[in-house]
Amino acid sequence: MNYRHSFHAGNSADVVKHALLIAIVRALQLKEGALTLIDTHAGCGLYDLAGDEAQRTGEAVHGVVRAFAEPDVLLDDYRAAVRAVNVADDPKLYPGSPRFLAQLLRAQDALILNEKHPADAQTLRGAMRDTPAAVHERDAYEFWLAMVPPRTARGVVVVDPPYEQLDERARIVTTLGLAQRKWGHGVTVIWYPLKDRGVHQRWKEQLRALAIPKFLSIEHWLYDADLPGVYNGAGLFIVNPPYAFTQALPPLLEALRRTLAPEGHRGEISVHWL
Repeated sequence: MNYRHSFHAGNSADVVKHALLIAIVRALQLKEGALTLIDTHAGCGLYDLAGDEAQRTGEAVHGVVRAFAEPDVLLDDYRAAVRAVNVADDPKLYPGSPRFLAQLLRAQDALILNEKHPADAQTLRGAMRDTPAAVHERDAYEFWLAMVPPRTARGVVVVDPPYEQLDERARIVTTLGLAQRKWGHGVTVIWYPLKDRGVHQRWKEQLRALAIPKFLSIEHWLYDADLPGVYNGAGLFIVNPPYAFTQALPPLLEALRRTLAPEGHRGEISVHWL
C-alpha cells in the first residue's frame, strides 16, 4: 500500500494519530525529566490542504474538518495544535507529526527528525526552521537504531512510514526487535493503515512473537464492516505506553470514534495488549 502523506494530510487517521501522540507526550511530561522525541519518517512537516494532492482525495473533510466542526473538549489540545499553524479556525494548513512534536517541546526536551527523500527533507527543513529540531536525511531503519538509546533517559520514537515498500512491515519487526535490545524501556509509536485484515493479522502475530512485555494495539476501524480494496482505518502500536496515558485513553477514544464515524456507520476503536 502506498500512503504518501501529502494526499492524506488531515484525514481521520491523522486526527487519531496526532491526538494520541499529544496525549502520550503530555503524559510523559508529567515528570520533569528531559525527553528526546524522534521521528523516523518525518515527511514534509507541513501540508497545504488547499493544494492539488490534498484536494485530489478530499480526505481532510472527513478528518480535521470534522474535528473542528463538532468540537469535543477532549480534542481541545489537538485543535489548538492545528490552529497554531493557521490564522483562523478554518484550517488551510495541516501540521505533520514534526510540527505537533515541536509544539510540545519544553526547554529540556529535544526533537530529532529524519526524512530519506531529498526533496521532502529540504521541504522539512524549511517547515522546521523556526524550531530547535535537528533534521537528518538517512535510511529510516538505520536511523532508528542509531538514535537509541537517546542521550536523555526517556524518549519517544515515532515510526510512520508510507508503506510503499513490500518489506516495510518486515523491516519494522526486525528493527523494533533490535531496538528493544538496546532500549527496552523506551516508548515507541508505530502507525499503520488498515486495509487487508488478513495481512494485518499476520503482521500482528510477527510483532507478538517479539514478546515485548508492554505492547499496546489501538485500531480505528471506520466502517461497521470491512470494505474490500479500500482504506478501512488505521492504528497505532505503542511500546511502553505511559500509565497516565492508558488511564485517560477510554474517553479520548470515544470522542474520536464519535467525531470521525462516517455517515451511516458507528465505527469502532479497539484497544488490546499484544
